[in-house]
Amino acid sequence: MASLNDRVEGVLLGTAAGDALGAPYEFQPPRGPELPVEMAGGGPWEPGEWTDDTSMAIAIAEVAATGADLRDPKAQDAITRRWYEWSLGAKDVGIQTRTVLSAAGRGGTITADTARAAAADVHAREGRSGGNGSLMRTAPVALAYLDDEAAMVQAARAISSLTHFEADAAEATVLWCSAIRHAVLTTDLDVRIGLHHLAGDRHALWSQRLDEAEASRPADFPKNGWVVAALQAAWSAIVMTTADGQGPEHLRRGIDAAVRCGNDTDTVAAIAGGLLGAAYGASAVPAQWRTLLHGWPGMRAGGLVSLATAIEQKKPPADPDYSWSRAEVLVAHPHDPGVLLGSVGALRKLPTEVSAVVSLCRIPESDVPEGMPHVEVRLIDKTDLDENPHLDFVLLDTAHTIEELRAQGHTVLVHCVESYSRTPTVAALYGAQRSGVGAEQALADVLEKLPDANPNPVFREALRRLADR
Repeated sequence: MASLNDRVEGVLLGTAAGDALGAPYEFQPPRGPELPVEMAGGGPWEPGEWTDDTSMAIAIAEVAATGADLRDPKAQDAITRRWYEWSLGAKDVGIQTRTVLSAAGRGGTITADTARAAAADVHAREGRSGGNGSLMRTAPVALAYLDDEAAMVQAARAISSLTHFEADAAEATVLWCSAIRHAVLTTDLDVRIGLHHLAGDRHALWSQRLDEAEASRPADFPKNGWVVAALQAAWSAIVMTTADGQGPEHLRRGIDAAVRCGNDTDTVAAIAGGLLGAAYGASAVPAQWRTLLHGWPGMRAGGLVSLATAIEQKKPPADPDYSWSRAEVLVAHPHDPGVLLGSVGALRKLPTEVSAVVSLCRIPESDVPEGMPHVEVRLIDKTDLDENPHLDFVLLDTAHTIEELRAQGHTVLVHCVESYSRTPTVAALYGAQRSGVGAEQALADVLEKLPDANPNPVFREALRRLADR
């Protein structure tokens, strides 16, 4: 099912979007509705840069993408080593996690066993170790076991225990991984789906905690550095915004509500974003966010999508191969000469005047010059409605993104593989909105420039629906 692929791709993307959106507001009080929530950066973080939440998730994802079983001690050793390497140069590492990793690496060789021993020692000395650090990074575990729920539960507990000794931390990861897995497979948002994995007394305790979350606002859990409060705040943000619309609108509002909780805003929003991305997919994540997203280890939004796909397919990420295409299309938009329409061949021979790229197909990140604004849109050139579950949103969002890039003074290349169906569709919608002409006229104008193009009938129908909005 094509939309299943979209939801797989949305898990890491949603995590990173929440993380980067919440980063500027970390440790601040709850944010009122009159104040903006923007991916603006602040402190050590650049606009759109994710924090330790996503970085630690990526380390798990990298190992899972090799096809390794995360329950295997060798896989856990690899994850722990990757965390340790990352921590040596990271801008920020959670206090408990840094303490554990530093202690575990003192002997020169860090392993899962030395990390667990260090985590147990922290718990013995502090009397508690229920920080939110294992929950914030847990999303890739769910992706690794879409076909094996029991194995997922075992892996979630094992990966949590590498840095967090306390039962609350392990149980929170089990509940959230179960919810993410269920959302990817069914689109349903149900954090109670994993309660049966907990023992009787713990089942009742967590059920009570979820009742409290559903009856409260995210800001009612101010001590959200604690894993229980972080989960409650994230679930509260999702529940309280359900009535505002499903799909992309719920994803945006849910993450926004999570950020507004205050205190550990990036972590609560990353937790919420992973589950919302699992339910609604990569195509529900606004292009404005995807354009800005980046972070360790030198990855952007497209890399997160590739990595999530690799986990689900149990093989390392691979760049798409368009060597078969001989199309060399590059023309100016009929209603805006600052927008160029082209094929992937135009990207390979990027004109010097181009300063931003909108890709309507997956491309290797190295194909766009470093530092150039780039957004990769999930738009599939097929007529099955399952292929593009949020088609209207994606088309409108993409046209708006082009408009924003032009307002910033960019010359924009809009391309797909052969400029046959996707590019003329987006170009026509942009032209109709920019020039005020009807959909049919806007498309006719574009096709005069691209005489070999032919948007598919589903795209044409979408244009008729959207051009007058």
